[in-house]
Parts: sequence; C-alpha cells; structure tokens
Amino acid sequence: MDGNGRWAIRQGKPRSAGHEAGSDALKRTIRAALGHGIRVLTVYAFSSENWSRPKSEVRQLLDLFIKALNREVRELAEHGVRLCFIGDRSAFSRTLREGMLQAERRTAGNTRLHLNVAVNYGGQSDVAAAARALATKVAEGRLRPEQIDREQLEAALSLGQQPAPDLFIRTGGERRLSNFLLWQLAYTELYFTGVLWPDFSEVHFDAALSDFARRERRFGGLGRVQNA
Repeated sequence: MDGNGRWAIRQGKPRSAGHEAGSDALKRTIRAALGHGIRVLTVYAFSSENWSRPKSEVRQLLDLFIKALNREVRELAEHGVRLCFIGDRSAFSRTLREGMLQAERRTAGNTRLHLNVAVNYGGQSDVAAAARALATKVAEGRLRPEQIDREQLEAALSLGQQPAPDLFIRTGGERRLSNFLLWQLAYTELYFTGVLWPDFSEVHFDAALSDFARRERRFGGLGRVQNA
C-alpha cells in the first residue's frame, strides 16, 4: 500500500493526512475483496524498515493504527472478517499489542475473509525466524536435519497454514517487492500500478483482478500452447 506520503504532498497536506486517507482506501479494498468472494487478503501496513522514518511520522502511524483497531474491529467482525497480525510485535507498546490480541480473539471464529495485516514485518526476517524454529527442534531432538524440506520450512513461516498468494498488487508506481512475503510470492502474479494508495478504489481493484484473470499461470512448467 504505497504512496500515502506522496499523495499528501500533492494535496498540500501533512503526511499524516495521507495515512488517514490510506486507511479509507484499505476499507474500500476490504469491501471489494468481500464482494468478490476473496478468502484471504494480506496487506503490508508497517514494514520492519519503516522504523527508519522520522519519529514523528512513526508515532502518527502507530497512533492511527490504535485508533483504527478501536474503530473498525466491530465492523470487521460483523462482516465475517478474521483479523490476524503477522510480524514482530515486541517493539510495539503494550497498548498496541493488547489491542491486536483482542482484535484477533474477537474475530477468531470468522470465516468469510481472512485478513492478514503485516506489522513490523520483513520477508527476510520471516524466513530467518522459520529457520531458527526448525534449528531449535533439531537441537531438542524433535526433528532430524534430513527431515527439513520445503514443506517443513514453509509451515514455519508466518502464513504457513495458508495458501500462497495468487496475486500481488503494489500501488504508487514502484516495481519491487520491498521485503514482503519473499518466500510466499515465488509463483505469485505481480501487478504494479501508478495509482497512489489513497486513490486506490474498487475500480482499480477490479482492474487488477481482470488483468490477473487474463494471465496463464505455469508455475515453472510449459503453457497450454507449448503442451498442445
């Protein structure tokens, strides 16, 4: 969800206004996902690299996060959305950690849409944490080194119990993954748009899905024409 700051600058507003508008864009996207019957949506809300931003902006982001939790969880629950946070929560305040935990508990029984929110998350750290977890099992005698394979490592990742993403959407015009779900995106279809995140609407979301629907996914194999 890229482009909040640039959107605010173009509007002649403080960067915090961009993050507020970005929160509205996320609500629109969740509604669109529900309307299309999408079962899993994962959003990159705060990366492990975002701590390098000015302290005032980080503070505003986290304050907005707390307010959004308090304001939106009830509506998410009513619409059958299960909320789950991935990433290292230890750097956050106790208030924010408790808010995330309560939101997860409140929505745990919902099945219409699984909404993963990546906070203080990094794809490289995710893989490293999974490797440490498997190494611990080996050290404790619960796993043999030769038993470690792709499935074992994948299961230890943050989204190990969920299917790999079908479609990756990045707004704001940048064309890179920025350390997001590096393992999980191995065969995901990538879609980049120049639309800044606060301007991202249901129309833009539909355009991304339509583009995805026209693609032929080969997963490393040959396409239909080559196999004919």
